[in-house]
Amino acid sequence: MDPNAPHILVIDDDERIRTLLSRFLAGQGFRVTSAEHAEDAAAKIAAISFDLLVVDVMMPGQNGFEFVSELRRRGNQVPVILLTARGDAEDRIKGFETGADDYLPKPFEPRELTLRVQAILKRAERAPPAANSEPARFGEFVFDIQRGELKRGNDIVPLTTGEAQLLRILARSPGTTVSRAALAEPGSGGESRAVDVQITRLRRKIEADPRNPRYLQTVWGEGYVLWAE
Repeated sequence: MDPNAPHILVIDDDERIRTLLSRFLAGQGFRVTSAEHAEDAAAKIAAISFDLLVVDVMMPGQNGFEFVSELRRRGNQVPVILLTARGDAEDRIKGFETGADDYLPKPFEPRELTLRVQAILKRAERAPPAANSEPARFGEFVFDIQRGELKRGNDIVPLTTGEAQLLRILARSPGTTVSRAALAEPGSGGESRAVDVQITRLRRKIEADPRNPRYLQTVWGEGYVLWAE
């Protein structure tokens, strides 16, 4: 096993599924650790730096939604894919609202999980230099497009990989309306509602009044625009 391969933590209370996923991902070249519940996972995250988490929603004790929310509250922005047998729209939206980067309803093909893992890890990598990659400045904030890093003064504002990628797309074309389809995550099927949730979360981080945004505005029927200096 390549010691530099991405390290994934699989969290699922079903031992059979946990074992199958761990073996499959390991067979795809990833380093894999598993945990049977949120408490077990938290202990391992405290000791090991993971590149991505695969989290079952329906776990006893602290469920997946609660677990991811707690991670984000503590400032941990490790990419997360949520797994659940419940695949309706409201559950997907709740998953994104917690700070998850992707959502995969059961049953699913293991190959689909691999593709989603690869897509998220690719987005998490540093973006290559671009002609319009100068830092975007708006109010007290500075967003480093290449690094996907948002700062308010000297303080880093935590972003999930999905939020960083969305802000990166907008910041590369400040003052230009970007459609929801262009902002949608790969593998989301272009779901505009998921984009809206990401926008709402970003506004909570950069706007004094998220309901009356100054920098990240909606262009009704078209998409969103970032007004930078």
